[in-house]
Amino acid sequence: MDEAGSSASGGGFRPGVDSLDEPPNSRIFLVISKYTPESVLRERFSPFGDIQDIWVVRDKHTKESKGIAFVKFARSSQACRAMEEMHGQCLGPNDTKPIKVFIAQSRSSGSHRDVEDEELTRIFVMIPKSYTEEDLREKFKVYGDIEYCSIIKNKVTGESKGLGYVRYLKPSQAAQAIENCDRSFRAILAEPKNKASESSEQDYYSNMRQEALGHEPRVNMFPFVGEQQSEFSSFDKNDSRGQEAISKRLSVVSRVPFTEEQLFSIFDIVPGLEYCEVQRDPYSNYGHGVVQYFNVASAIYAKYKLHGFQYPPGNRIGVSFIDDGSNATDLLRKMATQMVAAQLASVVWNNPSQQQFMQFGGSSGSQLPQIQTDVVLPSCKKKAPPETPVKERLFIVFNPHPLPLDVLEDIFCRFGNLIEVYLVSGKNVGYAKYADRISANDAIATLHGKILNGVRLKVMLADSPREESNKRQRTY
Repeated sequence: MDEAGSSASGGGFRPGVDSLDEPPNSRIFLVISKYTPESVLRERFSPFGDIQDIWVVRDKHTKESKGIAFVKFARSSQACRAMEEMHGQCLGPNDTKPIKVFIAQSRSSGSHRDVEDEELTRIFVMIPKSYTEEDLREKFKVYGDIEYCSIIKNKVTGESKGLGYVRYLKPSQAAQAIENCDRSFRAILAEPKNKASESSEQDYYSNMRQEALGHEPRVNMFPFVGEQQSEFSSFDKNDSRGQEAISKRLSVVSRVPFTEEQLFSIFDIVPGLEYCEVQRDPYSNYGHGVVQYFNVASAIYAKYKLHGFQYPPGNRIGVSFIDDGSNATDLLRKMATQMVAAQLASVVWNNPSQQQFMQFGGSSGSQLPQIQTDVVLPSCKKKAPPETPVKERLFIVFNPHPLPLDVLEDIFCRFGNLIEVYLVSGKNVGYAKYADRISANDAIATLHGKILNGVRLKVMLADSPREESNKRQRTY
């Protein structure tokens, strides 16, 4: 959020720009009523610690409050405790809308962070190599409830590297541990598990802000043209991703139990979902599930886009690959092929001249369109005459873009009795008209939810024209 140009009410000490995030995570971001004065904020938040500044963001011209404020504390633990106890509370007896409280965005973080954010609850420490996980837990449990402890070990010898993690249940507990533990532990907030770790142990000792190797990098996946170079370069042979098995299957973990329908609705966002399954754990209330895609490209995209996704809001789900014994090199080669095919289809669709060129092969109009899919399609059949009465009409949704018309016609005519297939201009939808209901039902059964030429299809019965005219206009 752009805070420049906002004015504050009241005077007093104001940290400079360079000290706004010193110590880290000591500033909270508030969403409040436009009519809440600074005095009320000071009264309600001062019990949590030493307030260095309160900043109510105001309109540059009218000077009216925008309903946003910042409170700067002297210590991180004070800010975290204020967030934990005040988020969702009402500031006054006449207030009906609860306020929202987050740790404010800093230069090192991309957004405001909430109580459930792992970045605020996991610390990274330097420990004696003789320490066990029980020793680590015993030493740090004085600062709060610990969810887990782990020690980084050499993968070959199994010996401790003298580095470990402690995950607390609350951000304030992690902040208390960093502020009050013995300085020999050199405790800092750990980088998120899915953030690229570019340092070695030596970097940690010299820099004190980096983690040791051994954690997977975050990659912003395809299919955007401007990102292609960085996407492929991230698969360098020395990339730490090579330590992680890559497959079409994903494991999903959540602190909140979920149903199979909820799991499907989340991962169905990424085209190519084959199936999902919820697994019950009788010893905990956590949600566990397995998701499988038809291709590795979809699985990788889902993993790096949905890991950390909040569902429901405030609860972050964890997504990781399940090793199914596949050859990672072969899978990555397939993924690269699918990426190129999808990108080419997108370029062709967005450029009519190239679409025409591709359709006619550059020289001959007799070349049949090529279809790339795992779906077993029937052989081509003749179309029904244009004047044939329509018995059934299908509605088709394309993701991420429509297929070329000749490809579409080649696909839907294979079920027989196709009269016409056409696209709706400017929309990712189309229609197919059949002279026989059995042929239309066969097309739905075979094509719905499937991927052809990198495009996922949703095929369903269309409403009758009379029913459609009575509906509000769809937005796609």
